[in-house]
Amino acid sequence: MSAHTDPFVHDRLPPRAQWPEMRYDLPELRQPDSLNLVHELLDRAAERGFGDRPMLRSAKVVFTYAQVQERVNRIAQLLTEDHGLVPGNRVLLRGGNSIGMALAWLAVVKAGLVAVATMPLLRARELGDIIDKARPVLAICDAKLLDELKQAQAEHPSLRTLLHYNSPDDPQDLGVLCAGKSGQFAPCPTEADDIALMAFTSGTTGKPKAALHSHRDVVAACEAWPRHVLKATPDDIVMGSPPLAFTFGLGGLLVFPMWAGASVYFPDVPYTPEAMVKLINETGATICYTAPTFYRQMAPFARQLGTPTLRICVSAGEGLPDATRQLWKDATGIEMLDGIGATEMFHIFISSAGQEVRRGAIGKVVPGYQARVVDETGQEVPRGTIGRLAVKGPTGCRYLDDARQTQYVKDGWNYPGDAFVQDDDGYFFYQARADDMIITSGYNVGGPEVEDALLRHPAVAECGVVGLPDEARGMIVKAFCVLKPGHAGDDTMVKTLQDHVKATIAPFKYPREIEFVKQLPRTETGKLQRFRLRQA
Repeated sequence: MSAHTDPFVHDRLPPRAQWPEMRYDLPELRQPDSLNLVHELLDRAAERGFGDRPMLRSAKVVFTYAQVQERVNRIAQLLTEDHGLVPGNRVLLRGGNSIGMALAWLAVVKAGLVAVATMPLLRARELGDIIDKARPVLAICDAKLLDELKQAQAEHPSLRTLLHYNSPDDPQDLGVLCAGKSGQFAPCPTEADDIALMAFTSGTTGKPKAALHSHRDVVAACEAWPRHVLKATPDDIVMGSPPLAFTFGLGGLLVFPMWAGASVYFPDVPYTPEAMVKLINETGATICYTAPTFYRQMAPFARQLGTPTLRICVSAGEGLPDATRQLWKDATGIEMLDGIGATEMFHIFISSAGQEVRRGAIGKVVPGYQARVVDETGQEVPRGTIGRLAVKGPTGCRYLDDARQTQYVKDGWNYPGDAFVQDDDGYFFYQARADDMIITSGYNVGGPEVEDALLRHPAVAECGVVGLPDEARGMIVKAFCVLKPGHAGDDTMVKTLQDHVKATIAPFKYPREIEFVKQLPRTETGKLQRFRLRQA
């Protein structure tokens, strides 16, 4: 059964035999068969006591849950009444983190449409690839980002209509067009397993895929990590840098705060490390989400300015070096909340907070999920042994029309592509992306471990470590380092850093080559693109 009258997405789901096993072992994970996630999280806010509480904040306005509901309804009315969109149609969303982007996403999903959010830095060619894959019939775009999208539309006319927001003086602005609507809209009676969103992977491998998530997936995810680990409250003010087009940002900066009755602050301009620390203090933010590299850059400003209201700092998106964890703790007194998730899994499935944190570990499996470390045949390896991470739970990977489904899901388990070690107490220690594991002279070396050692040297601002082919050793460890101002990238520094690594971790792990660069290649979400370093 499906409420989608446009079956495009459902017709392109992988065969059932290729799906992961979806588990709903905890009572809170079991959702009714008919479920619209925006109705559940937004429309029911009043009966949960949140209707008059702040939900979306910026420097100019603060909207309550009730005010957000009315604005979402107006956009949904426009999409269905004026543009004739029907459940199952895809809508491309293009914009940075803003109230306008959040309202558009909620309206699309409430109307039973499929949200296809895209990163704001994508160019016309990349947008064209997404249009070809997702076949959206309409796009909603920040007015400042229209040029690239118009170029993509000209080359891909299946995208029929462009709407824009954040241009209030324009009579064609989305807000102006919606002003005459009643604000009354009944949510589409979607089935829980109807697809709500299509999330394109952020491209650390250079080959993005479209992961599909249902209304059930998103609501179940709210009942896992946010309930058992994050534990946000209605009094929390949330802010952070991950884009809403990235599931880390969508969960952390919209869906999970709604589940808790909390509010989110969206800035008017892009964050810098100094600006984020200042805004945390100006807004009284209590929860922050960003990537490890950004926390590292924020640390000196946090030490200088203080962060008195901040209580939870969530790190995800890439591996958290312990050196960064300790640097942030020294600057703020806050034990960072680390976690690993995946676009394919929607959000975080291994994490620990507070007293449960163990140095060097990401944490334990989140209640509702199962995780194990396995060998190439899928058999669990002894504790303390490096292997591949396998996960199952209330969310899982379903790609849109992609042969790589069978690489990610095997025998009901999801394989996020990470190498891990699990200790006897159940803590998981990240080693590397599975395809980034460096095997040199028969030894396994995880690039992140070497990066953590290098970051402990006061001259190193950022670094990335990869394995390069070597005739004698199979592979050698090579580091790309960005130095802090005042330090020279010369032969003396190479030897200094090599000796530092030898003194910090097992000497065989030291980088035999070090190259100094001005910056590292990263995705828009902050992930290090090691494949580009290998190509370089």
